[in-house]
Amino acid sequence: MGNNMTLITEFILLGFPLNPRLQMLLFTLFSLFYAFTLLGNGTIVGLICLESRLHTPMYFFLSHLAVVDIAYACNTVPQMLVNLLDPAKPISFAGCMTQTFLFLTFAITECLLLVVMSYDRYVAICHPLRYTAIMSWKICSTMAVTSWIIGILLSLVHLVLLLPLPFCMSQKVNHFFCEITAILKLACADTYLNETMVLAGAVSVLVGPFSSIVVSYACIVSAILKIQSGEGQRKAFSTCSSHLCVVGLFYGTAIVMYVGPRQGNPMEQKKYLLLFHSLFNPMLNPLIYSLRNSDVKNTLKRVLKRVL
Repeated sequence: MGNNMTLITEFILLGFPLNPRLQMLLFTLFSLFYAFTLLGNGTIVGLICLESRLHTPMYFFLSHLAVVDIAYACNTVPQMLVNLLDPAKPISFAGCMTQTFLFLTFAITECLLLVVMSYDRYVAICHPLRYTAIMSWKICSTMAVTSWIIGILLSLVHLVLLLPLPFCMSQKVNHFFCEITAILKLACADTYLNETMVLAGAVSVLVGPFSSIVVSYACIVSAILKIQSGEGQRKAFSTCSSHLCVVGLFYGTAIVMYVGPRQGNPMEQKKYLLLFHSLFNPMLNPLIYSLRNSDVKNTLKRVLKRVL
């Protein structure tokens, strides 16, 4: 067994075992989705940087969310595309650990950024006269940087617990990327502490923040209902609808994956949920914000007119 432990220096990601023709079809589709993800989120970041009218706290946080979505997709999708072309191509131990760490970092950071964005909407609607004072650039920058730092530190905790484990069970990871629970199944040591920390981390960065978002929107809905005019209510709600859609997509899939029930075949279910989480969520986010946000649409039209 000792020899086996020293020999495992790389892993093979099983991905989605399909026939070659279907794999090529998925490779083409996923490549297009990946390109749309980069283009959509890159456009959001570019518009916010170029247009002074979008230099507000709401769009500042949106630019951070778009950067996270780009990084999120770049961390998992290229390896998945490689595996569709060459299922037997291994990933090194160091590469696998790096991918796990980055995935956790971006996921946790996005969780916290969505909370910060909900707080921004809460202040804008419930305390409009004090909005500028409360959401100063110093406060906004501090909240954004804190989200990134917490994401990195919590991911480091998981990485520090993961690295000392000996891996001798198998080289084959039943996933399309190095997801932490799939990696833990290959360890030939007690992983109770690791699994406990994964669950505790999921509860702390999913259930806790999601609860705070629900409370924020309860206050927001209460404030909107007090607005006398229907037009005022519509405008107030329109500033929150995009964020609500993104929150529903992100937290819905994430909570089912890491906190939800475990009936059936959880690893297979989690694999497909994470595919949606890693590929479709980052692609849909810029579409949601551009299609449901008049400021972004108008800015895009102005930029296109200048270019054309």
